[in-house]
Order: sequence, then C-alpha cells, then structure tokens
Amino acid sequence: MAKKKTTKKSAKKTTKKTTKKASGRKSFGSNYKKGDAQGKSLVIVESPAKARTINKHLGNDYVVLASVGHVRDLPSKNPKGVKDPVPGVKIEKRFQPSYEILKGKEQVMKDLKAAAKDALSSGGEIWFATDLDREGEAIAWHLAQELKIDSKDAKRVIFPAITKTEIDKAFHNPHPIDEDRVNAQQARRILDRIVGYQVSPLLWKKVARGLSAGRVQSV
Repeated sequence: MAKKKTTKKSAKKTTKKTTKKASGRKSFGSNYKKGDAQGKSLVIVESPAKARTINKHLGNDYVVLASVGHVRDLPSKNPKGVKDPVPGVKIEKRFQPSYEILKGKEQVMKDLKAAAKDALSSGGEIWFATDLDREGEAIAWHLAQELKIDSKDAKRVIFPAITKTEIDKAFHNPHPIDEDRVNAQQARRILDRIVGYQVSPLLWKKVARGLSAGRVQSV
C-alpha cells in the first residue's frame, strides 16, 4: 500500500496546530482586560464554565473570573541554599508550610490581581465563591493571601446549586473564610508531603524501587 505523501504545506499546518496546542497548556489566564472591573465587584470561582453561568445570574454589577482550581502549593524542591528534608515544610518550626504560585498559573494570578485592584479602587468588593468542600475553602484562603485580604474580612459565599435563588441567598449571607477547614486541608497536604519525602525513600531501600507511600497507602 502506497504511503500518503506529506506536503510541506500540510506538515507546516500540523506543526502550527501542535505548537498552538502546546502553548495553550503553559498558562491558564482568564483573559481579563484592564478596566473591566472598574465600578464593579469581583467574584472568584474555580471553574470557567461556572464563571460564565454565575455572571449571567449576577448581572452587570459583577465581573466573575475563574482561578481554574488551585493557584498555590508547596514547592516541589528547596530554593537554592536551603536544605530542608521536606521541601516547603519547616519541620523544626512546628511544620510551618511555605507556598508558591503553581507553574502555569502566573497569568491567572496576574489577571485576578489586576481585576481586584480595579474593583477595590472604584468602590467594589471581592467575593470568594470557590467550591464548598475544604479544597475550595483552601483555594479561597490562598487567593485571599495573594490579594492581601485578611481571611476574617473576606466575603466568602457558597451555594449548593448554581441557580439564581441559591446565588442570591448566598450573596445575602456572606461569611469569613473558615480557618478550621483551611487548617484541615493544610494538615492533609503537609502530611502527604512529609510521608512522600520521608517514607517513600525508605521503601525504596527496604522493599522495592518505585514504591510510593502516599497518605492512603500508609494509613
């Protein structure tokens, strides 16, 4: 069977497609245009699809942007000159964590900071409408930290369904970020990191190379 001849034109087209697709994975920007939040309040959710739906229900006094999940995490390796046994966790300082912006989320945070600045400078407010589980609570906390908003002063809203009724009810009953739920999520994440870095190497030595001691496997 004769092989299909690849022309220069089709090869160029394929390369262009691949490059475009690959470049799309590098950043998850929300495409915020400077000034869009002037005179409005900013609402931050996790999902771009939810952002569009919620924006329709809230109307023109709000700009709804998505964080696209988590924006910060423990660093995967120590900074230059630091030799902590567990990257991102100061074990000797009562397991104090340090966080960094996730790779690929730089543009997201740049957009959110620009939108927050526009909203706050023109009398608007910042609302955190991330998911209602503890991961969502932690995302709200990380966002508030990056936007320099105290979690006690943050306007946190949750709704079990994305309907006008539930959204209106939530925005009439905001509350601070739940520090207890945030602490629970942080404890789980720190434990995962410690177990992964301290126990997995032991398994490699004593049992078999490549075994992982994640939190679930270790309990």
